[in-house]
Amino acid sequence: MKRYFLILFSFMLFNCTDSLKEKGAPEYIDRIKEWRNKRIENLKKENGWLNLAGLYWLKEGKNSFGSDPSNDIVFPPEAPGFIGYFVLSDSTVTVKINDNIEVYENGIPVKEKLMRSDMDDSATVLQSGRFKWFVIKRGNLYGIRLRDLESPLLRDFEGIETYPVNSDWRIEARFEPYNPPKKINIPTIIGTTEEEVSPGALVFEKEGNAYRLDAIDAGNRLFIVFADKTSGIETYGAGRFLYADKPDSTGTVIIDFNMAYNPPCAFTRYATCPLPPKQNYLNLRITAGEKNYGELHH
Repeated sequence: MKRYFLILFSFMLFNCTDSLKEKGAPEYIDRIKEWRNKRIENLKKENGWLNLAGLYWLKEGKNSFGSDPSNDIVFPPEAPGFIGYFVLSDSTVTVKINDNIEVYENGIPVKEKLMRSDMDDSATVLQSGRFKWFVIKRGNLYGIRLRDLESPLLRDFEGIETYPVNSDWRIEARFEPYNPPKKINIPTIIGTTEEEVSPGALVFEKEGNAYRLDAIDAGNRLFIVFADKTSGIETYGAGRFLYADKPDSTGTVIIDFNMAYNPPCAFTRYATCPLPPKQNYLNLRITAGEKNYGELHH
């Protein structure tokens, strides 16, 4: 009996170890690993997601800001106490800086300025010490997004756990066009809904079952927001993101779930991520791509 359990344990250990092995041609595995490394580099950049330190929605009229608790918008304690104020008037945001405070835009001192939002060609980015901020627009909401260039999350970041690369999750899908392209509602984590254009659905088979995903037109590529049966358990609860090339001449699209990645909201509460539309919840365990960074990290 003892020998039986030893053999059984060895068999289970072998299968467990084998399941952690990567699968695919060496050049394919290297390509996915290179993509993942680039992804980490981008997260760590100054315009990445790891240094977000605040998101403050503006009220109509005057909004004072700085680290002093008496402000309408309270920056972290390392910022100056009273920096100035934002004025939201209809669809414009103007910033006015207090006389004794130094704030810069690209190294040039700023005292009063009309701020372009992230929905414009380029947002106005202001800086004081280790902090940078700019205006974001979401629906009818205007807010201030704050970056801390010395963010503890950036300093302590150790990467993202992923499933082993497995070429079985590089799947050929059939593109079913919507004619005309269909408008779909994409909910967001802040409670708003964005209307996006879907040029068609990606239809694929896995384990003998058919699945479909509505894709969003992202210019020269397709963008997919999806959730699956790993969501909230092994992967981020609010779904994952994925890009794919547009269909080739035969109407084929390659969906590579090894490149599925966490939305910014997996790392910070100061992002405004889209959520999967209900039709993109898959009754399938997609054991590929990034795993959950974890709500415990923020």
